[in-house]
Parts: sequence; C-alpha cells; structure tokens
Amino acid sequence: MPPISTRTRLATVSALTALGAFASLGTATAADPALNGEWAPFTRCPVDAPAMLAADGFEKTPQCVVSTSASGSIKLGDTVVTTGRTNLQMGVVQNADGTSSVVAPASGALVAEPATVPGGLLGLMCPSDIFVITGICKSLENSSLNKITATMESVGAPYAFDQTAGVLTGLPIVALPVRIHLENPLLGDKCYIGTAAHPIVLRPENRTYPEFGMTFFQGDGTEDPAGEMSRINLTGATQNDSTFAVPGATGCGLNVGLINAAVNAKTGLPSAAGNNSLTLNDTRTHLTGLNAPGTVVPDAGKVLSKNWHSAAN
Repeated sequence: MPPISTRTRLATVSALTALGAFASLGTATAADPALNGEWAPFTRCPVDAPAMLAADGFEKTPQCVVSTSASGSIKLGDTVVTTGRTNLQMGVVQNADGTSSVVAPASGALVAEPATVPGGLLGLMCPSDIFVITGICKSLENSSLNKITATMESVGAPYAFDQTAGVLTGLPIVALPVRIHLENPLLGDKCYIGTAAHPIVLRPENRTYPEFGMTFFQGDGTEDPAGEMSRINLTGATQNDSTFAVPGATGCGLNVGLINAAVNAKTGLPSAAGNNSLTLNDTRTHLTGLNAPGTVVPDAGKVLSKNWHSAAN
C-alpha cells in the first residue's frame, strides 16, 4: 500500500471538512459524464483547469472534492427556504507551505435542485402599500403565476480557505461569494438577491465532526488496496454559517424598481450579519488524489487528469 504522509493526510481531511460546508442551492449544468468505480462522485472535477494541470506534485498537489447534502435550510432576513439535494464540486491545490487554493469548474462549483419559496410571490411581496404592487397581489390569488423558486449561484471563486479550521469547529473555513436568483414570470429573468459586485459571502464552519473512511483504487477507478489513488470519505456532518449579511433584491420586474422595494420590505432586506443563516444536514464529502504525487513530479496534475479521463464510461 503506497504511503501517505502526515501532512498530506491532514491537508486532505481539512479540505474535505471545509468544503463540505459549501453545498447550497445551485445552477444546473449539462449532463455530467459517468465515471467508473471510486471516481463516480467526481463528475465535475476541474482536472483540466490550468492551475490543476500545472500542479507538479512537490510544491503543489492537485485533488478533487465533491460534497453533497440531501437537505438543509437558508434564512435570509425574514424568509426561510428549505433546500433540496445539493452538490458542490471543485479542485483543491495543496501547497507545500500548508496553504491551499480552490479551483472551481468553469460552469461554477454549486449545483442543486431549485428551492420553492414558501407562499410564492404572495408571501414574498404581499400585502404591499405600493399601489401597483397591490394590483399584482390581487391578480396572484389562486394563480399559477404565484410560484417562485430560488437558486443560489457562485459569482466568483472561493477564497480565504483555511485548512486548519477544516478539522476544528466554530472557525470560518472559506469565503464563498454567491447570489440568489429569484425566478417567476412577473419578476423577469434578472431578479437577484446579491450581485457580482455586492455578493452574499458565506463563511461556513463545522458544527459536528464527520465519520471518517478511506479507500484505495487504480487510476481508472477500480478499487485496489495497492492502487495509486486514494479517496477520503467524510459523512454525516452538519455545517452552518450565521455571520453573513444579505443585500437587497435588484432587477426584479418593473424597471422603476417597485417590485424590488416590495420584495425587500416584505422579506426584511437588506439584512445585517447575524440575522441570516445557512444550515446543511448530513453532508457527504469525498476527496481524491494521488497517494504519492512526488513519484510523478512534475506531472502530478497531468496524471490526475489522465486518470479522471480514463474512468469516463
């Protein structure tokens, strides 16, 4: 069985625990490839991203991370939305000095089922003392137009990743800038809470520790105790962040911003830090990488990419 250094093992556990907190609402992507065996969860790992390919295996070590959660909730101001199944995937480049950087897939790190906002538009902006909005509220009663969904999207690369915080509780692990897309025919297609310039910044932390497991496999995903690859499995953890601020809604419906005002007034936005929260239940996080990246210097990133592609069915 190939040896795994203490530093590599600690960094691996840290990255897994930290990145399990990211999973949230997300955007859909094109069909993902089916991967063999132990590679199966890592369908969107950015193995061909320049930073991953450039990892030499000595100063920089490339790894793939996936984290899922079957359920959770997010509170924004006065509104609480229950989340469905969520999926986060990204690459992590571990540096020899103990720091690390996150590499997101080109399509974004977050993917999930859209969540339905309780009460729909009636609950989101009605009643209202704005005349135009009052008319809209009356037209929504018993209408299929009432339904509204919320989808969280990445609006920039994660940053401030702290691998030490990943094995502890009560410390921020990473900063993740996002925005929430509110979708309904009356809201138009540009209604967001948060923007690229003024995002919601999530800084998740561990509230419970996950169960630990480990498997070894060949480059193509076939399980093998003497394989060149390893996979860390951390399951059952709960993660939370209650420190983020939430800006007001923008781009909703009428150009004059009347729907923005109605949404913000009813939901209590903008909302200062301490009034909002994100909770993810039963997160299941997996990290994979080369057992002995030093044996393939300077091509660790290229070898990881080759192995990932060899597992595609």
